[in-house]
Amino acid sequence: MNSSNSYTKYPQGEITSTREQGRLRTYLKHGYWYLLSLVAMLITGLVYIWITEPIYQIQASLLVKDEPATSLQTTTEGTHADDPNTVIDNELEILKSNSLLKKVIDTLGLNVRYFRDTPFGKREVYEDSPLRLILQNPTANIYRADLHIGIVSPTFIQLNDRIYPANRSISTPFGQLQVLVKEPVDYANEPLTIQVMPDLEAIDYYQRRLTIEPSSEESTVLLLTAEDAVPARGEALLNQMIASYHSAATEDKSRMLAESLCFIQTRLKVVAGEITVMERAVEQYKTSHRVADVSAKARLLLNSVQSNDAQLSQIAIQRSTLRDVEQYVRHKQTGLEPVPATLEFSDPTLIALIGKVRELELQRDRLAGISAESNPIVQSLDRQIAFAKSSIAKTAAILRTSLTNEQNQLRLANRQYDGQIGLLPEKDQKLTNNVRQCAIKNSLHTYLLQKQEEVALSYAALTSASHVIDAATRSPEPIKPVKALVLLAFGLVGLVVPTAVISVARLFNKRIAERGQIGEATAAPVMGEIAYIQYKWPLIVDGQKRSVAAEQIRALRTNLQLLRKNPADSQVLLLTSSLSGEGKSFLALNLAASMALVGRSTVLVDLDLRRPRLHAMMHALNFQGSSSYLAGEANLINVIQQVPGFEHLNLISGGPVLSNPSELLSGPRLGELIAELRLRFDHVVIDSPPVGLVTDAQLIGPFADVTLYTVRQGVTPLRYLKLIDSLYQENRFPKLNIVFNSVQDTYWSGDPRDNGQTTGYEKSSAMRSHPVY
Repeated sequence: MNSSNSYTKYPQGEITSTREQGRLRTYLKHGYWYLLSLVAMLITGLVYIWITEPIYQIQASLLVKDEPATSLQTTTEGTHADDPNTVIDNELEILKSNSLLKKVIDTLGLNVRYFRDTPFGKREVYEDSPLRLILQNPTANIYRADLHIGIVSPTFIQLNDRIYPANRSISTPFGQLQVLVKEPVDYANEPLTIQVMPDLEAIDYYQRRLTIEPSSEESTVLLLTAEDAVPARGEALLNQMIASYHSAATEDKSRMLAESLCFIQTRLKVVAGEITVMERAVEQYKTSHRVADVSAKARLLLNSVQSNDAQLSQIAIQRSTLRDVEQYVRHKQTGLEPVPATLEFSDPTLIALIGKVRELELQRDRLAGISAESNPIVQSLDRQIAFAKSSIAKTAAILRTSLTNEQNQLRLANRQYDGQIGLLPEKDQKLTNNVRQCAIKNSLHTYLLQKQEEVALSYAALTSASHVIDAATRSPEPIKPVKALVLLAFGLVGLVVPTAVISVARLFNKRIAERGQIGEATAAPVMGEIAYIQYKWPLIVDGQKRSVAAEQIRALRTNLQLLRKNPADSQVLLLTSSLSGEGKSFLALNLAASMALVGRSTVLVDLDLRRPRLHAMMHALNFQGSSSYLAGEANLINVIQQVPGFEHLNLISGGPVLSNPSELLSGPRLGELIAELRLRFDHVVIDSPPVGLVTDAQLIGPFADVTLYTVRQGVTPLRYLKLIDSLYQENRFPKLNIVFNSVQDTYWSGDPRDNGQTTGYEKSSAMRSHPVY
């Protein structure tokens, strides 16, 4: 066994140093609530993940081809006709347009949604739906109601409460509808709940789930992303969007080529008819004049003339088309109609410019349907179209001059050939002229056939200006809910809830909860802290018990020695508090016992004449005490009692409760009592009444050397800290120091006793915490 002088090391003195540390310990003290809340919220998070409908991400990628600019276009300042960003912006506007999305919704029937009941609520189905609702002529009330449709047989369905034939047009309270039943029919399926969305609502619903953006700043690849709880529907949506986008682009181009082809075919019919007429005229002439064929000399001239005439015919067609182009540019400087056909021209610059105008007009036409005229992209296209038409006009003027010069030279050559033909015999002249006219029509017919083949090849090779890189594919795992984030969020809630509850409780708590509150409210020093402890007997400092609180009281005893002016003089110690129940009597008893244990003669004086308690705590007699001495009814010898088990500890109980305690404490006998005790004892420990209730303690204060003001955690109201500060600032009590009592802290690991063998608090029903005294 360890000797009585062998002490286990415990934390002593001032444990808490800041308000933040005290606040942290307040939260940590309720660690089990944090654990329960965290576990409960994590379980709730798992249930949430389990019942929440998963959302998948569907993505497709589309390459927008960027055609190279012509030499004239690349010199255009500020137009940026072929800027990849401009091309991407234009295509983004088209892909995001309401018209394109409405076309997709109508094609796939996405404005009709099908739901099936599950243990987790209604879940939407798409490909798994056993039926499909076709809206033929719906009424307005179909958008405000849920339709419940079940399959009764292969030929009948039940709509709400009525039976209708399947796969046929039916008249219902919701308008003219048709319900198509898929094969094979599964009658075990529960009825589906069907919701029909209006067009604007459907467009808004799917637009909010769509994202279209470039893959990078410099790239012309567009990423189309959809989020949907039904991945098959998301894939169908993106694929159909791309198909409709391609279809819209190729339809515009095919319409232009069709116009050119129609023009050529019309001209071919006219020329073919003229050839027939000319050939008959030649045959009739040969028959009537009995001429087999032109002479060899005439044939030589005819071959030369035919080549010349073919060139003149081509120039005439080009000049005619050029007039149409010039008229188009002159009268519609910012027009949006397609330009005339350009296959007759051989000038690559003019063909490129006209083709560019055609592309710009198509883009503007498509954008004008989905945005206002004030849209910066539309205005940019208008400027580009105007500049391109201005370039066409200049190029057309140059080409017309060139064609005119070439035509004049060919006509001059023809006049020379005509003169040579005039020298032929009369029959050869007429036959040569007829054959010549027929050859001109044949060469023109051959030219038109060639152009027809070119247009047909262009029509067959028609492709969109975009290319699908990746078709729509869904993510292998749902993107929502994100399990880690959900669990993290619920875990944070699990930590925040108890923190909020504790904080609210602290907010409305008007009592001292931590050491930092004392330091903020008063300048009075805190000499020490006494840990919360449960016990059977209030005297915890008896030379045997080794609790943390007992060691802290011993530390407090040591600190008191530092306040003595002369170690040889006796010391009068006054203990008071704000209210009853803060533990001043408990502290006075154990502090006096700790002083007696070190061999110093100590007397414990109960001057709480209104509610004396020390005699009850010590199981001592109370027939005579402080009140008897102050009233002059007893002397000092009569009121001093020896405390059993303590050689150097004496007690003066409170005595009988009299009706005039304040008058007794104001009389001369109090000074005589303290003076006589100073002569006989090394330490005089006085237990006085609470300051916040009566003024008795202030009457005793002038006779003390040191004052210990007891405040208790969770008991002392915060408002009394101002009183303590006032008493300290006004020096109402000598050397006033605060003792923070009954501190509950996770730092205190238990109540170790004899030789450190007992740990943990005693749990007997008879136990009480010390501050009840």
